Amino acid sequence: MQGRPINRASATLIAAIGALAAPQASAQSLTTYGTPGLIEMPTAEVMQDGDLAFTASVFGPNFRYTGAFQVLPRVYGGFRYSQIKNINGATGYLGGDTFDRSFDMHYQIFDETSRRPAVAIGLRDFLGTGILSGEYFVATKSFGSKLEVTGGLGWGRLAGRNSFSNPLGAISDRFKTRPAGFTGRGGQIEAGNWFRGPTSPFAGVKWKFSNQTTLFAEYSPDLYVRESVNTGINVSSPLKFGIEYRFKNGPKLKGYLIGGHEIGAQLSYVINPKRPRISGGLETSPRVVGTRDRLAIADWNNSAKGGGKAAVQRVVAARLSEDGMKLQGFTMSGNKATVRVENNRWINESQAAGRAARVMATTLPPEIEQFTVVFHERGVPISRVVTQRSDLEELQFDYDGAWRTLARTDIADAYDQGRVGELDDVYPVIETSFGPYLATSFFDPNSPIRADFGAQLKAAYRPAPGLTFSGRFRYPLIGNIDKSFRGSNSVLEPVRTNAVKYAKESNLEINTLSAEYIFRPGKDLFGRVSFGYLESMFGGISAELLWYPIASRLALGVELNYVKQRDFDMLLGFQDYGVTSGHASAYYDFGNGFTTQIDVGRYLAGDYGATLGIDREFNNGFKVGGFFTLTNVSFADFGEGSFDKGLRFEVPVSWLTGRPSRKTIKQTIKPITRDGGARLAVTNRLYGFVTDYRGAELRDGWGRYLR
Repeated sequence: MQGRPINRASATLIAAIGALAAPQASAQSLTTYGTPGLIEMPTAEVMQDGDLAFTASVFGPNFRYTGAFQVLPRVYGGFRYSQIKNINGATGYLGGDTFDRSFDMHYQIFDETSRRPAVAIGLRDFLGTGILSGEYFVATKSFGSKLEVTGGLGWGRLAGRNSFSNPLGAISDRFKTRPAGFTGRGGQIEAGNWFRGPTSPFAGVKWKFSNQTTLFAEYSPDLYVRESVNTGINVSSPLKFGIEYRFKNGPKLKGYLIGGHEIGAQLSYVINPKRPRISGGLETSPRVVGTRDRLAIADWNNSAKGGGKAAVQRVVAARLSEDGMKLQGFTMSGNKATVRVENNRWINESQAAGRAARVMATTLPPEIEQFTVVFHERGVPISRVVTQRSDLEELQFDYDGAWRTLARTDIADAYDQGRVGELDDVYPVIETSFGPYLATSFFDPNSPIRADFGAQLKAAYRPAPGLTFSGRFRYPLIGNIDKSFRGSNSVLEPVRTNAVKYAKESNLEINTLSAEYIFRPGKDLFGRVSFGYLESMFGGISAELLWYPIASRLALGVELNYVKQRDFDMLLGFQDYGVTSGHASAYYDFGNGFTTQIDVGRYLAGDYGATLGIDREFNNGFKVGGFFTLTNVSFADFGEGSFDKGLRFEVPVSWLTGRPSRKTIKQTIKPITRDGGARLAVTNRLYGFVTDYRGAELRDGWGRYLR
C-alpha cells in the first residue's frame, strides 16, 4: 500500500511514534544494545512478530541509541548508533570521541518448551567498524512464571574475561585465532572473524518481582577496553545488577550497576505495526445494501425522475465524495454500470473498492446487476474490479463475506477501458498547499541529528489525464544543517557528499519543478516521462517503462535518465557535471507482506552495480525495509562505510490517528551518505505508483473489502 507522502520527518519523529502507539505488553526486556536480553548479555528470546523496539541507554559518558525489528517470528535485526566520549585525551587508534554505527542479527533456533530451553545464535556489530563486534550461542529457560535463567558462550567482545580455547577449533584450526581490527573503512561484513578466537562463558538471571518490576543479575566477560581507556571507567568486576520498571502506558525504565562501580540508565519502548493506537479505527460505517424494491422508492429516486443518467450521476458523485473518492467517469447501460474513481482516503485499496461498490448498490436503479469500479491515479486507469450486485446483497453480513466475494470478483487490467465515460469537468485539476517542512541529516560526528525547519509551497496543475506540472518551493526558517563542517572528500564525483554545500549556499530553494506524463502504452504496461528539476541536486529528463501483469507477483521495469547537477543555490542553474544513468529492475511480491526489488545499472557517479531492497508491509500500510548497493567502486574508493546501505520506514497517518487517510510519513536512514551507489530521486516511479491497485495487492488486502 503506497500512501501519499507528507513532509519527511526525522528519526526522532519515528521514535516518538511510540508515544502515540498502543502500549505493548512485551515480556522481553531489552539490553543496553537495544535487543532482547538482560543488562548487556543477550538471551535466546525474541520479541513478538513485527515488534519495533526503540532504546536509549547511558553508561558513564557513553551513549547508545538502537532500533530493533522482529523481521520474522525467529529473526530480529537491530541498528545502533553509539557515542564513546574521549574525556581522558587518549591518542592513537583509541583517540578522539568515537561515533559508531552498527548492525545486529539474531536467529532463534529453538523456542522454549516444558523440557527444552530456547536456543539462539547471534551476531553483534557484524556490519560496522567492529568496536562492539561479538558473536554468541545462548540458551534461556524459564522456571515458573517469575524466574528465567540464561547461559551462553561468546566470541569477540563477548570473550574478554576468563576466556579459553575455542571449542570450534576441533572443527578447523582457523577458528583458534581471531583477526584483529576490521578491513578497510569499516561497514563490511567481516564473516572471516565470526566465531573465531578465544571463547568466554556468560550467564544471568531475570526475576519478575511484580507485574511492573523486574530484577536482573548477570556475569559478563566484556572488558570494556575502549571505554576504559577513553573515559577511565572502572569495570573490575564481571557482575552486573539491574532493576526495570514498566510504566502502564508501555515505556520501560531500567537502572543498572556495571562492574561494581559504574551506574547506567536506559529507556525503551516497543510498538507493533500490527496493532495501531486506536483499535478498529474511527472510520464511518459502510453503507448497508438494502433490498432493491426499497431502493426503487427512495426519495432521491423520486426526485430524480425525468433526470435520467445525469441525475443518477450527480447522486453517485456526491456519495462517492462522502466516502473520500472522486468520480472521474460514469457509464450505465443495460444491466451494467461503471464508475471511474480516484481514491483519496483509503490506504487499503480493497476497502475503497468495497465502498465504491456499496455506493453503486445503494444508488443505481434496481435493474443494474454488474458493477465495475475502475481505479484511476492522476487520471491514469490502472485496474478494474467487477462485482455482482447480488453477491453484495447476499454476503454483506456473512462471517466470511469478504473472502467469498473475492472468489466471485473479477480483477482485471484497465487498459482496455480507454476513456469511455470520462467526465468533461474533471480537468484541469489545480492543487496547492502551504505548510511547514522538516528536512533532516543524520550522523554528522559533531551533531548526530541535524534538521532544518521552514515553510513549503506545493503546487500542481493537471490539464489532462496523466500530465502534471508541479513544483515544490522551500524557505528554511531555523535549522543547523548548514552549520556542519563536513565537506566532500570523495574520489568520486560528489553527487551526494556536497549536500552541506547545497544547504549553505541556498536560501529560497526550488526543491523540484517538473513536468510529468504517465500513460498506458499497452496492456499490463505503464510509462512515465519526467522533465525538469527532478530533485534537490539534479535536473534533466527521466523515462521509465514498467511491465506488471494484473495477476502477477512479478513486475519488470527499465529506466533511463540524463541529468545534470544543479547549482548550489538550488534555483534555475546547472553545473557542468552531467551523467546518463539508468536501471533494469525486477520486483517480486512474496506474499505475507514481503516484497523485494533488484535494480541493476548505472548510478549518478558513473559507477555500475546493483541494489537489493527488501520490505515488509503490514496490512495497515506500515512498512519497514532495508537495502544495500554494491558497484564497481572499490570499498576503499567508496570511503567510510565501504558501500551504500540503509533502512527505511513508512508510517501511515491512519495508523497514528485511527482516521482513514492515504498520507504517510516516510524516512530513509543511512549509516553514512557517500557518492557510490547514489540513484536519482525522481518521484512517482511506476512500481510504487501502480502496485496498490494491481491484483496481488488487492487480493492481499481483501479482508477489508466489506469494511
